[in-house]
Parts: sequence; C-alpha cells; structure tokens
Amino acid sequence: MTTSPGRRVPAEPPWGDAYGASRAVEAGDFVFVSGCTALTGGGVQHEGDPYWQARTAFGVGLDALREFGLGVGDVVRTRMYLTHARDLEAVGRAHLEQFGAQRPAATLLVVSGFVDPRVLVEVELEAVRPSGGRPEPVPAGQADTAGQADTADTAGQADTAGPGDRAEPGDRT
Repeated sequence: MTTSPGRRVPAEPPWGDAYGASRAVEAGDFVFVSGCTALTGGGVQHEGDPYWQARTAFGVGLDALREFGLGVGDVVRTRMYLTHARDLEAVGRAHLEQFGAQRPAATLLVVSGFVDPRVLVEVELEAVRPSGGRPEPVPAGQADTAGQADTADTAGQADTAGPGDRAEPGDRT
C-alpha cells in the first residue's frame, strides 16, 4: 500500500522555494517535520547556546505540528544533530524538558557542520495522529497537554510477585 503525501507546511525562505523543501509533510496518519534550527526570522537565535538553540528548534517543529492539529504528545520520534559532542548534556536536557513525559524514540548524532556555522543544533520530529480521527488544530502559543495523561496509577508500584508466582522459561504446568 502506498500513501501519497497530503498537506504540507511550507519551509521558510529560501529553503522552500529555492530547494523544493517543506517544513512538514502529512502522509496518512504520520507527519514528518524537516530539520528545524534556531535560524529564524532572518538570523540565528541564541548564538553560542546549544540549550536554547535546541529549545528554539523544538518550538519551530512543534509549531509546524500544530498546523496539523498535533502536539508534543503525538511525537513518536526525534532526531538531534549537533556540531559538538560537548553539547550533548545541554541538548539532552532540552529534549528531556520538552518530551520527557512521552519519551519518543530519539537519535542524537554529531555532524561536521550546518549551512550557517553559528547553528549548533538541528532537530527533526515525527508524529502520529491518534486513532479516532483528526483533532482540531491548536493555535500557536497555547499550552499543549496532549499525551500528558496521569501515569501515577502504575508509577512506583513494586513487583510483589515471589519466585513461585510466575512461570520461568522451561516451566511446565
């Protein structure tokens, strides 16, 4: 079965028009967000600060997802590209603060550089539309609580089963 791309969010100039790129593309229940950086509004935001560049880049990606009615809770995969391994802790902290509740599959790579050498971090996001239809788009700037359900019902509960209470490999009953 082949899924042809649906709606698209255009990339900021010059990427969209000059290079034929989109910020985000919908394909069935999936939305793929292309590389996002702190290069916004014609300049690099938070120059020299990998933590804030990561937070800004995640914000750019999440804004694109909102165009499809999706948010933080719908993200299932992230990719983070860094120019310096020393920035791992700062970017990892930004990722944890943004996505810690749902823990998407995540990849972190160190690359030799970006188009603008002041950019330290680039991120990509992938999201899946929840079963049951298309939610209404969330206006930019509103809090995103999707996917942040209370998980206290199982958190911290000890496994009280004893050795004889569960089957071990090779057991016959």
